[in-house]
Amino acid sequence: MATSLSTTLSTNNLYSNSITNPTSTHLLPGLSPNSTLRLSTIPKHLKYTTSFSPRQTLVMTSAISGSPGTETSMAGDDTATVLDTVKVFDLNGNAIPISDLWKDRKAVVAFARHFGCVFCRKRADYLAAKKDIMDASGVALVVIGPGSIDQARAFTEQTKFKGEVYADPTHSSYEALQFVSGVSTTFTPKAGLKIIQLYMEGYRQDWKLSFEKDTVTRGGWQQGGIIVAGPGKTNISFVHKDKEAGDDPNIKDVLKACCS
Repeated sequence: MATSLSTTLSTNNLYSNSITNPTSTHLLPGLSPNSTLRLSTIPKHLKYTTSFSPRQTLVMTSAISGSPGTETSMAGDDTATVLDTVKVFDLNGNAIPISDLWKDRKAVVAFARHFGCVFCRKRADYLAAKKDIMDASGVALVVIGPGSIDQARAFTEQTKFKGEVYADPTHSSYEALQFVSGVSTTFTPKAGLKIIQLYMEGYRQDWKLSFEKDTVTRGGWQQGGIIVAGPGKTNISFVHKDKEAGDDPNIKDVLKACCS
């Protein structure tokens, strides 16, 4: 079921057989002109090829950073009230009211797209790299994913994530926080470029997890976000809602919200 994703990069053009944006200018660091990057383990039905023709100039740096998501200083009372009715599951299968995760402490809570997502594996590392700062401030680091408890366990084993991991099989927390979902927020030029960058860094999508029932029922189009909450069930002081796949907030903003 696996084939390869081939992306041919040239410094003089930009053409995609799926997305054409003649106004985009981009540069992938570390690649020489006319070099070819091959990424394996992509299912056949997701195969695509991107090549570049001599009519455009490549400058890809801005696209890799991703567009900023929606950020607010705090969540509304209605959101906090709805979240108080949501339950997530720990790795032992215990149901826990999600607001209990920050009832008696401050927590950085990252919401994954799904447990097989390559962007979410990067997000876990991106946050875990600052866990010592969070620990020193008494702040918990949590990842929640839309999917089954078994998927949450597999994610934990594969990533060796040092924080807490919970499953939200019903997507209730995502609906309460009104995170976006849809094909147009998943397949974007910036997301595609960031996938290439992440594969170059050594990250990989888990396609088995990605195509299990709990993910496929939503089409894999769910986006996530990051909140800083607590102490106190209704105390949500920072909300970042991803506008598209791979849309991480600036880590300085997260640390300012949780640890300053």
